[in-house]
Amino acid sequence: MSAVPPVSAPPALPTLPLDADGILALAARSMFHLFSSISQGMFLVDRSGRIVWVNEGYRRFLPALGFSSIDEFMGHMVEDVIPNTQMRRVLETGEPILVDLLTNKAGTFVVSRIPLRAESDGREGRAGEVIGAIGIVLFDQPETTLQPLISKFALLQRDLDDARRELASQRNNPLYQHAADGQRRSKYTFASFIGSSPAAVEVKRHARRAAQSTSPVLLLGETGTGKELLAHAIHASSARAKGQFVSVNIAAVPDTLLEAEFFGFAPGAFTGADRRGREGKFKLADGGSLFLDEIGDMPLGLQAKLLRALQEGEIEPLGSNKLVPFDARVIAATSRDLPELVRRGQFREDLYYRLNVLPLRVPPLRERRSDIPALVEALGEDMALRSGEAPPELTPDALALLAGQHWRGNIRELRNVLEQVTMRSDSQRIDAAQLERILREAGLDQIAPPDVLHSSGDEEAALLRPLAQQVAELEQKAIAAALASTGGNKLATSRLLGISRATLYERMTNPVR
Repeated sequence: MSAVPPVSAPPALPTLPLDADGILALAARSMFHLFSSISQGMFLVDRSGRIVWVNEGYRRFLPALGFSSIDEFMGHMVEDVIPNTQMRRVLETGEPILVDLLTNKAGTFVVSRIPLRAESDGREGRAGEVIGAIGIVLFDQPETTLQPLISKFALLQRDLDDARRELASQRNNPLYQHAADGQRRSKYTFASFIGSSPAAVEVKRHARRAAQSTSPVLLLGETGTGKELLAHAIHASSARAKGQFVSVNIAAVPDTLLEAEFFGFAPGAFTGADRRGREGKFKLADGGSLFLDEIGDMPLGLQAKLLRALQEGEIEPLGSNKLVPFDARVIAATSRDLPELVRRGQFREDLYYRLNVLPLRVPPLRERRSDIPALVEALGEDMALRSGEAPPELTPDALALLAGQHWRGNIRELRNVLEQVTMRSDSQRIDAAQLERILREAGLDQIAPPDVLHSSGDEEAALLRPLAQQVAELEQKAIAAALASTGGNKLATSRLLGISRATLYERMTNPVR
């Protein structure tokens, strides 16, 4: 019989150190190796700021920094070889800079800077002395790798710029003071259009794009939705912002005076006319924007003259034989159904197509009920500014009641209700019972039940699902939106989302991973 070889014991598995110092040292080494492998580059400096170590990843940046070899780079003071670095500040303060943007001739990078300390002297709560620092390049080309974050930042920055322009424009707001030169200026910017609901965000996005064009804009929507406010904002964001913003409410001007209002008249053109003549709104808006409100109420006879003026870029004042050129961007608005008026022969089809180049539908308030709390706050502040009294405070049940109404008059009706309940209330705090009484007195036969603005129960139920499933659903929505925005172009979609084409195809074919 052959001898049975002895069974060897299995190799012992590695174990954690038993002492705290050993565990900390192991963790530090592991973290160092992890960052060295996954980061775009790392380097170390000593206490004096001299570069003493560079990993392989960082070496690829050296040519762009002006060094042909690592030997030329090593041993130099960090600020002498890396422009705009903040490593010296970390060495002097001992405070880390965890996330920062660094831009120099090598590019733009997301970086982290961490001080390195000596062993503690053992006294509780006292850290060791700073003996160096480590610099980590987390991301290079952040405009691609961090595109979603940068896009969100850009949106916030744009809204901040709008808010700044809104504050600056208050000097031209008649509520505060009249323009010293008597010029007509826009009173509002996109920051004035309150709301963060999907409907509000979408209309502001389209309006911003329209502001960059010179084509006519047609604002469509119910009365009180904010069409005139958007017209001001489009002008304020356009290349014509320094020009005049001239507004004409067609429904408020008698038909017999509309032509003179638009085109002006020559001296002595008719009985009672000013002997010096008068320029019309088209000429006043030269170099700026002309806002034609309630365009659907324009008489048929004047529509032909308006069409010719828009096509030819010139007008003929009443009583004059001279053609006067003008350069005004037309923004029209109406609460009426223009296509139906065209079918009934009450609005010229050719004029409709001339105006309907950039149509914008302004959503009614009932389609953006989640904006009601912000609107109530903004309207309350404006009312307080005008009256000199404190703004009203609405209880949650009062806000829910407001959100449940149909609002035929939209924001104008909402403001009217707020003004009434504020004037009739003895308290600054408004509850649902007070609001309901005002709504009934305003002529509403049926008061809609309160609407839960945030649908907290449904939202909580939707959130109580596996996180991977929710993330996958959000990814698919983002991919669908990006594909629609790029017309199905996969390369453009991947760049927009900040991912590779391979990752995009993987997400499209296997959404739940």
